[in-house]
Amino acid sequence: MAFRVDLSYNSFSGTIPYSWKNLGLNYINLWSNRLSGEVSLHFSNLNQLENMNLGENEFSGTIPILISQDLEVVILRANQFEGTIPPQLFDLHILFHLDLANNKLSGSLPHCVYNLTQMDTDHVYGWYPTTIDLFTKGQDYMYRVSPRRRTIDLPANSLSGEVPLELFRLVQVQTLNLSHNKHGSLNFLEVLNLSCNNFDGKIPIGTQLQSFNVSSYIGNPKLCGAPLNNCTITEENPKTALPSTENEDDESIKESLYLRTGVGFAAGFWGICGSLFLIRKWRHAYFRFIYGIGDKLYVTLTVKLNSFRRN
Repeated sequence: MAFRVDLSYNSFSGTIPYSWKNLGLNYINLWSNRLSGEVSLHFSNLNQLENMNLGENEFSGTIPILISQDLEVVILRANQFEGTIPPQLFDLHILFHLDLANNKLSGSLPHCVYNLTQMDTDHVYGWYPTTIDLFTKGQDYMYRVSPRRRTIDLPANSLSGEVPLELFRLVQVQTLNLSHNKHGSLNFLEVLNLSCNNFDGKIPIGTQLQSFNVSSYIGNPKLCGAPLNNCTITEENPKTALPSTENEDDESIKESLYLRTGVGFAAGFWGICGSLFLIRKWRHAYFRFIYGIGDKLYVTLTVKLNSFRRN
């Protein structure tokens, strides 16, 4: 009998119970907690595990290698895993989502990446839906892991060396992110054609991408940088444009607040004073009310003073 464990979006701390490896788990989701410690041996007996999400925690040590061959989703994002990426991870033939971003992984990518045959097929196995919260490009959004979107996400590590050519033979992969690592240049590319798509942003500088003809990039209106036209100031420095927009919004909010305060004060003041000035009955009633309060205060104070003197 298979079991599911979903403790995501909590504040659990400490380590994973070692006894979990004796449970028949096929789904484990610990996303966004404060769990720590090594997990290399905690999944050795979970032969039915299909979905493993340990992202956004403080796990350390090396990536587990004694893991289920039925894994379809592996999310270890934003932890403190170190060492090299184990080749065993690329022997998971039905894996369609691999996310190792924001760790301390080093070394080069194994050439056996071509073993990820599920990344290169249209067949979809049974799976449990997983939703994770990602912050990218200045925006926070919910990302739903789907078997129809093959993903290899490895940014923000210390990976180095050449990128295996086999990685680009997985033609069904829709998301491939190797940014913020220490890879060498992509000097193995002989042909590149990205024309007539919807790519946007700036073409990375200092790579082989500048050596291709402009025709490789045409048909992408929002794409810029060499060998295309230079990016505008807004595109090259998007962060510098944000403060001015925020300041304009703040100023408009302040102006609106001051305007509403002034209108409210004027309406209240003239609504009361104008009524007393124009309507005689209201004016007489108002002054009688004020005189009445003054008389009551005078009588009360006089009685209190007389009683105090007698005592």
